Amino acid sequence: MLIITKKTVFVLHKVWLSFLIYSCLVINSFAQQVAFSEDIMVKNFYAINHQPLFWFSCVQNIKRANEWLMMIESADNLGLISDKLQSDQIRVALLSNNSIGNIYKEQRDRQITGIILNFIKNLQEGSIHLDYDEVRVSRDSVYINQLLNSKPHEPVSKIVSRLDCKDHDYVVLKKYLCDSVTASETLRYKKVAISMNYLRYLAVNHQPERIVVNIPEAEARYYRHDLLKVKMRTVVGKKKTPTPTVASYITDVVTFPQWNVPYSIAVKEILPRMQKNENWLEQNNFDLLDAKGNEIDESELNWKDYNEKNFPYFFRQTSGNDNDLGTIKFNLQNPFSIFLHATSRQGSFSKDYRFLSHGCIRLEKPYELAEQLLRREINFKKLKKVKKDTQSKTLKLPDKIPVFIIYMPVVVNGKKITLLPDAYELIK
Repeated sequence: MLIITKKTVFVLHKVWLSFLIYSCLVINSFAQQVAFSEDIMVKNFYAINHQPLFWFSCVQNIKRANEWLMMIESADNLGLISDKLQSDQIRVALLSNNSIGNIYKEQRDRQITGIILNFIKNLQEGSIHLDYDEVRVSRDSVYINQLLNSKPHEPVSKIVSRLDCKDHDYVVLKKYLCDSVTASETLRYKKVAISMNYLRYLAVNHQPERIVVNIPEAEARYYRHDLLKVKMRTVVGKKKTPTPTVASYITDVVTFPQWNVPYSIAVKEILPRMQKNENWLEQNNFDLLDAKGNEIDESELNWKDYNEKNFPYFFRQTSGNDNDLGTIKFNLQNPFSIFLHATSRQGSFSKDYRFLSHGCIRLEKPYELAEQLLRREINFKKLKKVKKDTQSKTLKLPDKIPVFIIYMPVVVNGKKITLLPDAYELIK
């Protein structure tokens, strides 16, 4: 027999009051998250839908929302990480449909839409962020239409399968992730997932003519009409001066380039050398310039008077075979002054460890690449016999060529999978 005392009533009342306060806090927190996290894709979705509610509009759509959530919660099998907290909050909202007000219902409806749309977006273009990207174009309207126009009776699992990446290497990694990567292999999982997302990005931003530089692999590939035309080793940035991830375009090729030394290299590397050997500039074909680009006689300076904070000059290396850029440079639009170039240090390409530059990318086969890009309209014999101070020329390409500099730590060759060292220690 259950005896209810005053003490029991008091405890139950206290528990219920605590639960009520907690529920209000959760609802307010949830509403704030919705208000601050809504993106333009969600706004456009409701502008097209013309109704404040989509998922809460009928029982069928509530069921559909739950189906999407189940798929999103298993997204780790696709190399995508879901936000479990948001999923749990939305599931609670769906279950409490009949007991919540219209304002909260609209906010939750929009949050559901945001989670699903961004899942569809990441599924197709990858959940990655490049340091600089001028190749990617907005496809938000595509994802909105894919969601709005999906067949009501088509299972969400089939929609996801239909929209998922079909690239060969991606499919191999996806199978490997499901079959061979256990939950305990966290680092391996992250490497595979990152690589899958890069392959998604490359697939959705696919262009038949392109250059792909993979930093961990220290290799570059040039494709035309989806056929591999040139494959070469590269030298990329050191761990202290890493090569950034970039998606941009090569528009021209410069022959016999001069090298304008970045200020950080000038004061940290060349200045100390000059303080030890005042003939170093002449021995290495460098000019000393003031801020207006006028040449300065280095013999007139007392080099010991300068340091990293007060050095007012710049260095420029003259063209020639000894130039650090070699005899050819591929200009690449980006804010980091990163480009692809030849080099006078060919011995670097025989090394397995090729993380040796200040960030720019040295090419093993620059002439082969230039021949492909310029459609053979270049005199390579003249390039190879260049003398000091040969006049620089800029050659415009017939078409601008997209370049993808990526950090993909797992590569696929046929069905062989290779996990590469994390040279920059970015994967935690």
